[in-house]
Amino acid sequence: MTEPPLRLRSDLLASGTTADEIRHALRSGSLKRIARGVYVDGTTDLDPLAQHRARLSTLRGTLSDGETISHISAAILHGFDLWDVDLTRIHVTRDRASGGSRRDTRHTHTTPLRPDEICRVDGAPVTSIARTVVDLARTLPVDQTVIAGDSALRMYPDTALSLPDALAAGRARQGIAKARRTVEFLDGRSESPGESLSRLRIHTAGLPAPALQHELRTDSGVFVARPDFFWKDRGVIGEFDGRGKYGSDEPGSTAEIVHREKLREDAIRSLGFEVVRWTWREVFEFGPVRARLVDAAGRARRRW
Repeated sequence: MTEPPLRLRSDLLASGTTADEIRHALRSGSLKRIARGVYVDGTTDLDPLAQHRARLSTLRGTLSDGETISHISAAILHGFDLWDVDLTRIHVTRDRASGGSRRDTRHTHTTPLRPDEICRVDGAPVTSIARTVVDLARTLPVDQTVIAGDSALRMYPDTALSLPDALAAGRARQGIAKARRTVEFLDGRSESPGESLSRLRIHTAGLPAPALQHELRTDSGVFVARPDFFWKDRGVIGEFDGRGKYGSDEPGSTAEIVHREKLREDAIRSLGFEVVRWTWREVFEFGPVRARLVDAAGRARRRW
């Protein structure tokens, strides 16, 4: 991701801009403050994630000895999917036993860090992927952790081998029991935040775990589909419909996409499977989706 050009107060002053002119630019909106003494052009449209990344870029080379970017901030630098998390604070971890603090724009954690729990991202010290996943699992709600953790395993599959050791290293830290339960549930085959949340809702609804991204083929081996969720024994396919595929401005594109989806579902049903779809809104009101899944199994004449 391209970061916006940053304008430092020290550089502005050195170039002849006065402090009064900087204050006027901030009031008028021609400059936007993203951190103390750090600005971007007022026309730059920064969402919270982009603003957090920009603020992180100002830390490089300024971290104290023993400080490492961690938690949500590390997740952003590693490229994890994040959803509904507080991005107002930069998170760093100091390699010491005490002395942590939480301020308006910075959360300093204190806990020992092993050398193998630190890596470099764009020259900055950052907690490793496995350590970051475990830290998120300890400190974030389950929904947010599953989204971030699934994306970490999807992008970095070998991380699964490192997670048991990362959990063992954190055995004395607060929230580690919750982290163990959550990490065990993570699955890199979930391809989007909506699929991750859907899988979690399926689990909490007491339904059997589905197969993920299973390829469906005809008896002759012709590829038909690769649905999000598949219950072979129940004869049911589940699809999270959270893609923005119906919002294209291209004339006729919506009708064409809907037509292709209908043909795809017809092909799936020709194999003897029922198809149940749900949307983002229904992920948060999953009871009706559960009922549709159970009804679909009944139509397929396979007991749920």
